Amino acid sequence: MYYVYILYSEKFKRTYIGQSDDIERRLVQHNKGKVKSTKPYIPYRIIYFEEYETREEALSKEKYYKTFSGRKKIKLIIKAEMAELVDLLRVA
Repeated sequence: MYYVYILYSEKFKRTYIGQSDDIERRLVQHNKGKVKSTKPYIPYRIIYFEEYETREEALSKEKYYKTFSGRKKIKLIIKAEMAELVDLLRVA
């Protein structure tokens, strides 16, 4: 399996979009400062991911999410996820 993931740095209010076949390992790499583009903004947490059968599918989706329209889509996904979480917390 391959994953497209979105990381969020609460401290710096930044997101990062990537793809990997092991998102937990990749998160550790990001948070250890081993990824040049995310190093200045650690720590990160995974806020969203999608699963794909092939690396090509994951790369294609990652590329889309890095476009203007893809970033707008991500904002909608995150808002929907957060709204669902708030609803769950209200019930509990």
